[in-house]
Amino acid sequence: MSKEFEIAREFEVDATPQQVWDAITTGTDGWQWPSECEPREGGAAGMGHTVTVWDPPHRFAVRAENLQEIIPTQALNQLDHTIEPRDGGRRAWVRYVHSGIFTDDWDNQYDGASKHTDFYLHTLREYLVHFAGRPVAFSTLDGPEASKAPNAFEAVGRALGLADDTVEGTRVQVRGPKGRLLDAVVDFRNPCFIGLRTDDALLRFFGRNHWGAPVGISVHDFAPDADAKADEAAWQDWLDGVYA
Repeated sequence: MSKEFEIAREFEVDATPQQVWDAITTGTDGWQWPSECEPREGGAAGMGHTVTVWDPPHRFAVRAENLQEIIPTQALNQLDHTIEPRDGGRRAWVRYVHSGIFTDDWDNQYDGASKHTDFYLHTLREYLVHFAGRPVAFSTLDGPEASKAPNAFEAVGRALGLADDTVEGTRVQVRGPKGRLLDAVVDFRNPCFIGLRTDDALLRFFGRNHWGAPVGISVHDFAPDADAKADEAAWQDWLDGVYA
């Protein structure tokens, strides 16, 4: 049964309105995934969207209809960003609204979208504060079928070497690909997601098994010699090994 939804969030961030605008329009691979858009109202945007509002650096909105070929459980999707200056333009206030129509499995779809929103917007703030404007190599990957199990995401924390009581803000050494130790800060952690920030990367771990999908990883690598394909291969081998 089709039903409308709306997910709204507001936050302030230590970044200028222009930096926020750049991040949500041309720098999405630094915190979410690569997405291009024509810089005008009526322009094409990623995943079949059309730009409905283009007012830099104040408001940006997109809309997509007839999404079933891309997202079988969704008929309409709208994203709306409002940006206002704070502290004389040194900071920004952002309001984000994600709305549309889910056509099936409404409760599960809404829960997943809402929780992913919190993680993505947190990652946006991490990007703006620590890496804004830096070139990035982006890669993303999914785990094997076994990572769909109800308790599969717990294995990710153990494989990284995180204790059950390791909380956000903790500086840690985690075990990455081929057993390499990585110095990082746990910038986000709950039962569904883990976020790690190193000096040169944002590492995102997604417990999508909670919604019937495989566990996933995204790597935003800002190192000068970053290699997206090498990152993908290394972390794929690591993630496959977690469930071997």
